[in-house]
Amino acid sequence: MSNAMLRADEAPQAGSGPILFLRRWLANPLQMGSIVPSSPSLCRRIAALVQRAPQEYVLEMGAGTGVVSRALLAAGVPAERLIVVEIVPEMAEHLRQALPGVTVLCGDAFDLPNLLPAHMQGQIGTAICGIPLVLLPLEMQQRFVAAVEAVAPGRGFLLYTYCVTSPLPWRKLGLAADRRAWTPLNFPPASVWKYRPARA
Repeated sequence: MSNAMLRADEAPQAGSGPILFLRRWLANPLQMGSIVPSSPSLCRRIAALVQRAPQEYVLEMGAGTGVVSRALLAAGVPAERLIVVEIVPEMAEHLRQALPGVTVLCGDAFDLPNLLPAHMQGQIGTAICGIPLVLLPLEMQQRFVAAVEAVAPGRGFLLYTYCVTSPLPWRKLGLAADRRAWTPLNFPPASVWKYRPARA
């Protein structure tokens, strides 16, 4: 249904998830990576790949409006064991309101050692990345890999992407890689890749 067909009392608010997502995409499409939020199909596939011990956390980077976050909660990740990182203050505030009990950190995922509280570091079961790393130069990709390794040593990360082949030059980054999931029901079709240090 288009906005033109909505009654005035049905119109989405400027701060609501989809509208906020579109506004942020228009402001910075490279930062967002996609014009639409991830589909329920993709979110379920990401959530199904989460592994963590009872006292470990799940770390989601580039949480956007929280569609993946909500799938993680629905799949059984306790709110108090979910950490989401979002660099855009407006979206971080939206997440704080939309995800009660979840730790929402407004900051740069490339600076995780300084962003994550000390007691959470080394306690990450699964790290999930929604940042379009494929668009970044190798030096920035290396910074991201190092940041994740600093707080989740040996664990690596899940990266969801619209690339058919690996979006990262994993050998150059010292990683092992394999595609764990694919869904044609996302727009555009999406894959979930697992990357971890090659030595691990």
